[in-house]
Amino acid sequence: MKRYLVGGAVRDILLGRPVVDQDYLIVDATPEAFVRRYRRARQVGKTFPVFMLGSAQYAWPRGDDINEDLLARDLTINAMAMGDSRHIAGRLHFHPLALADLRDRLLRPCGEMSMFDDPLRVYRAARFAASLPDFSPHPELIAQMRAVAACGALSDVFAERVAQEVRKALDAPMPSRFFSLLAETGCLLPWLPELEAARHIPAGPPEFHDGSIFAHMLKVVDKLAGEPLAGWMAVCHDLGKITTPQCEWPRHHGHDDRGVAIAEEVGRRLKLPNRVREAGVAAAKLHMKAARYQELRAGTRVDMLSWLHKHEMVEPLFALVQADSGHDIFPLAKRDLKVMLSVHLPGRQRQRGPISGERLRNLRCQKLAEHDKSQGRSPEGHGDSDAPLELPGD
Repeated sequence: MKRYLVGGAVRDILLGRPVVDQDYLIVDATPEAFVRRYRRARQVGKTFPVFMLGSAQYAWPRGDDINEDLLARDLTINAMAMGDSRHIAGRLHFHPLALADLRDRLLRPCGEMSMFDDPLRVYRAARFAASLPDFSPHPELIAQMRAVAACGALSDVFAERVAQEVRKALDAPMPSRFFSLLAETGCLLPWLPELEAARHIPAGPPEFHDGSIFAHMLKVVDKLAGEPLAGWMAVCHDLGKITTPQCEWPRHHGHDDRGVAIAEEVGRRLKLPNRVREAGVAAAKLHMKAARYQELRAGTRVDMLSWLHKHEMVEPLFALVQADSGHDIFPLAKRDLKVMLSVHLPGRQRQRGPISGERLRNLRCQKLAEHDKSQGRSPEGHGDSDAPLELPGD
């Protein structure tokens, strides 16, 4: 039985990068022989034999041998295999262009039909552009991505797989390259039509924004690189602007309220986990209010922080605000949250349903207002109602 480390792990070893995922190809042994030897291996592949052993994945070559398998992969820089068992340790197999493309920092398809063979590779290629920011897309990759988009094949990709690539891209060093490459090649459709629309609408008055909604979003996601939840909030926060009538451009009054339904729709279309979907909705709804946090009345701050704390989104939302506006409000919000959470209902007033909830809110509002006064703060609440803040899911 011969075992080869294959794909991105070999690429990362040659680039001197940390190896995250370990994928292996097994040669000269059947799946049955593999299972007899590694009894803890569990099968995860249904169509083809694929096994997990610990965090490592094991599969068998597509085609007659390992070299044929490499030719059928997505990008040349991922089409490499390194011997990892006795007698073949360190032996390297690679696509004929792999080493040159690795040296020249190129993202090139392995063959003329690589993107067509599996249209998900379009999103993988864009994600590699985000995770390898010093690599450039080869003209052949651009051409194939455009052709796949033009023939409608992207509609056949499972939503969950697209979402997985989006989230991985947001965790990469330069997420903007993921969205930029998809935009350049016409691949924002059909899964992200809101971002395609955002390319053609001004983000706001010139004194606040230069360029389109899409261009602004790219800047914000890069500031939040490596924080996928906050990054998704950045993608969603200004989506309400795409519904602004053209006669009102470049201003977008009320876009925060209009963005709620749009962010919800995008999250559902991609079948995102509930927490991620809710984060996008919260970003659309709350980013404008959060940017004016210091002006808000105590009641509005209590409502906002209570909801964010319950959903573990205090830090991500205020990270978005800082990336979007440049204002670091998190220390103040964190202080207010500590003051709020120090207030508890007496035992006899608990477990009385909405009555208890309203009483606790009132006590926390009072405590926060008193703390404001002790610190010499007097928020004026411009445009801020005394009524409880309407929050996502209410």
